[in-house]
Amino acid sequence: MTTVCLTFDFDALSIWLSTFKQTSPTPFSRGEFAANVGLPRVLEVLQRCEVDATFFVPAHTARSFPELTRLIVEQGHEVACHGLVHESPVGLALEEERQSLAASIEVLTEVTGVRPVGYRSPAWDLSQDTIKVLEEHGLIYDSSLMAYDYKTYYARIGDIVTEERFTPGCDSTILEFPVAWELDDYPYFQFTPRPLYQGLRLPEDVYKAWSAEFDCAHSESGVFTLTCHPEIIGRGPRIKMLEQLIKYMQTHENVVFSTMGHVATTLRANHQNNGVSL
Repeated sequence: MTTVCLTFDFDALSIWLSTFKQTSPTPFSRGEFAANVGLPRVLEVLQRCEVDATFFVPAHTARSFPELTRLIVEQGHEVACHGLVHESPVGLALEEERQSLAASIEVLTEVTGVRPVGYRSPAWDLSQDTIKVLEEHGLIYDSSLMAYDYKTYYARIGDIVTEERFTPGCDSTILEFPVAWELDDYPYFQFTPRPLYQGLRLPEDVYKAWSAEFDCAHSESGVFTLTCHPEIIGRGPRIKMLEQLIKYMQTHENVVFSTMGHVATTLRANHQNNGVSL
C-alpha cells in the first residue's frame, strides 16, 4: 500500500513578516494572494478529487484568517503547527521554544476547535531541543527532516556529531514524515528578488519530476509526501498541474490519500501493538 500525504504550508503574510523581513505592501500582497486565491483553489481541487490533506498553519495566519483556517478543518482536512509567525526554532532558547509551541497549539485549537497533533518547522530545520519539546507538548509527528525519502521513521534525540564521527541518539516517540526539496513547489516556482530565488519552472516540467517521484514511492509501497504553498501552487496553470498529478496517482492500485495525523496515529498504534518497524 502506498500512502500519499498532500501537505500545504498556509504561510500567508507570516513568511514575509518573519522569515524574509519584507514588510512593504507588495510582499504582503503575496501573502494575501494565498488567502484570497491560492487556498480556495487548493480546497476546490481537494474537494473535486475527494482527498484529504494536511495544512501547516502559523498562528499568525490562523489569527489573520480564522474563517479560512476553520474551513480547512470543516472540509475534513488537518491543521498542524507551523510556528507562531513562521519563525525558525534554530537558535531559540529552550524555554522560548517551549513557549512558542505552546502558544501555537493554543491559537490553532482556539480557532479550529481541534488540538493539533503535528508540527513542521518553518525553516525545515530543528534545534537540538525541538523533538523533546514536541514530546513534552503531546504532539505525535514532525515533518521537517530528510533521513529517508519514502519511509517514515522515529526522530531521534541526542545525536552527537563531531569531526571524528556521528553517534546517533535514541529514538523519540515523534514519527517523522521526511521532506525533500525535490517534492516542494518553492524551489521550482518561487521568484523573489531579495533574497534571490529564480524558480519559474514550467508546470509540465514539475509534473514530470513529481510523477516520477511518486512512481518510485509506489514501487516501494512507501509514503509520498508533497509540500506546497497556496500562494505558489495556487497560480492557475500550477493548480491545474496539481489536480492532474492527483488524478494520475489515483489511477494506481493500492494508493490511499491521508492526513499525516491519521497516518501517524495508525502507524504508532501498529508499532506499539505489534512491534512493526516503520
